[in-house]
Amino acid sequence: MFKKVLIADRGEIALRVIRACRELGIQTVAVHSNVDERSLHVLFADEDVCIGPAASESSYRNVANIISAAELTNADAIHPGYGPLAENADFAELCDQCDIKFIGPPVEAIRSMGDKALARRTMAAAGVPVIPGSEGEVTTVDMARELAVDLGFPLRLKASAGGGGRGMRVVRTMDELADAWQMARLEARNAFSTDALYMERSVERARHIEIQVLGDEHGHLVYLGERECSIQRRHQKLLEESPSPAVDTELRERLGTAAIAGAHGVGYWSAGTIEFLLDADGSFYFMEMNTRIQVEHPVTEMVSGVDLVKEQIRIAAGEPLGYSQADVNLEGHAIECRINAEDPARNFIPSAGTITALHFPGGPGVRIDSHLYQGYAIPPYYDSLLAKVIAYGRDRAESLARMKRLLAELTIEGVATTVPFHRALLEQPDFVAGDFDTEYVNNARLQTARS
Repeated sequence: MFKKVLIADRGEIALRVIRACRELGIQTVAVHSNVDERSLHVLFADEDVCIGPAASESSYRNVANIISAAELTNADAIHPGYGPLAENADFAELCDQCDIKFIGPPVEAIRSMGDKALARRTMAAAGVPVIPGSEGEVTTVDMARELAVDLGFPLRLKASAGGGGRGMRVVRTMDELADAWQMARLEARNAFSTDALYMERSVERARHIEIQVLGDEHGHLVYLGERECSIQRRHQKLLEESPSPAVDTELRERLGTAAIAGAHGVGYWSAGTIEFLLDADGSFYFMEMNTRIQVEHPVTEMVSGVDLVKEQIRIAAGEPLGYSQADVNLEGHAIECRINAEDPARNFIPSAGTITALHFPGGPGVRIDSHLYQGYAIPPYYDSLLAKVIAYGRDRAESLARMKRLLAELTIEGVATTVPFHRALLEQPDFVAGDFDTEYVNNARLQTARS
């Protein structure tokens, strides 16, 4: 087992990794920008190193400074969290070259799954259903027009290096194609430094279902059920739950079998997630693979009883899983609400400031993952995630009731948050009935006035 792990991320996920390391008896090193000096992950780590000024490019994305911090503190491994370096194949490769263990999957898997067009081809070769679309990059508008005739509308243009909905455009008619092409290219170039696009048919009224996989370096792989991630705004997830109200035992097995085939196809180990679009007729299609721990991993931990972060660390240290698919036992239901520093009453505009009052609820079935404390000044430079609040129950009805209680008691003052949105969402009959898709938030008239 490792003696010392450096965490190359910030906020709640850095704190989550520190807690896992502490349970494993591993020393930790926190890295931080000069505005994060008083963040909890810095205060709770055994050691800390300042790696640059506020801007991520100069600190949390500064590969040279992070590697230097690991060497300076004699860290023998780096956990990248789920931040900017978690799916950076060049960073993982550099760790290997510096004899520092990268706590994550093999470099080849990161690289192949990071190119979305290549990922489609790889999954198709492994027998995983993929959405009909281009075989590779679509390099010209004329090429896109020719493919559109074959595929039919609606279509989606997607950035090959994309994620989070950036570089994506839905096209419903041929007249829209040229403008959508230019906008998608521009957004992709700004977000990912490449304007490569591919195209696929748009699956309407789909649900976003993802399968958590876990594998070791000895070829053993299991899946830990599914997560429902359809409650999202502009392709950004707001709420996740496990299991999905739309997935039964037979469909879960088909999804899991496909995910394991895809993971084997890329020689995968560590924690990873294969994301699918589930059509209304029960068909499902590969969307992408995230080669890292996910923000929403706690709901899987709650229903499976598996500590995914500790498993990541054990696997990176060369240990075998020690269990098979037959040993995986999923029980109960878990829901996670992402609490962001955004104002839902003002079109989710970001909010920065100082936390003037804070109360995190407790009680049965409640878990809070957060780096907040009263008096903490939220810097305006990073992701707006403040906390993940998780409710667990014997079934969906009990987990919903506990989440309502949790949100009613939750107090975060000093900045606007998405708490009012979640309170309103949990009162919607369609949501309570499990009748929703990825467009639900865009179409629903939720009352989100600040409470």
